[in-house]
Amino acid sequence: MEPIIPKLFGAVERGDGGANEALFGALYSELHRMARRELARRGGPVSLSATTLLHEAYLAMAARGDPSFPDRGRFMGYAARVMRRLIIDHARERQAQKRGGLFEITSLDTNTQENSVDYRELTEIGEALDELGNDEPSLAEIVDLKFFCGFSFCEIAAMRDVSERTVQRNWETARLYLHRKIRADLSL
Repeated sequence: MEPIIPKLFGAVERGDGGANEALFGALYSELHRMARRELARRGGPVSLSATTLLHEAYLAMAARGDPSFPDRGRFMGYAARVMRRLIIDHARERQAQKRGGLFEITSLDTNTQENSVDYRELTEIGEALDELGNDEPSLAEIVDLKFFCGFSFCEIAAMRDVSERTVQRNWETARLYLHRKIRADLSL
């Protein structure tokens, strides 16, 4: 990690107004990679580009009013949560459009595939992860860092100053919680 990044986190923590923008700029390529990976994970063609997702995430983060991030892991986890919510909202909006929302007559391109994103599934995952965040914030953060940010167990352990095995146990606990929660919701 570049030496400037920790200094920027310190400046953000002290309330430096321009530090958030500088931090976002310094982490731009890593955030862009995370956005591409998150969109690719959804499968099928998506009408939202990684750059658009990243810029919308920046606007959403800036609108929240300079939340405090003591380290890179928490910042990346927060960015992942914002991107996840934006993807869910985008999928939900596309589903509404398919069902007649914003109706207008257009020509169809018969060479494109149907968007395979299941907004209900995304919504259930997002809600379950938000609930986990309310009950066990540290477990939800591990899910964000591992699944959405793509960090390894070793990297997460270093960020949190714990053993890699502790992170793995927490990951398994979080996965079980989410699995049970989503299965319970589906059976209702």
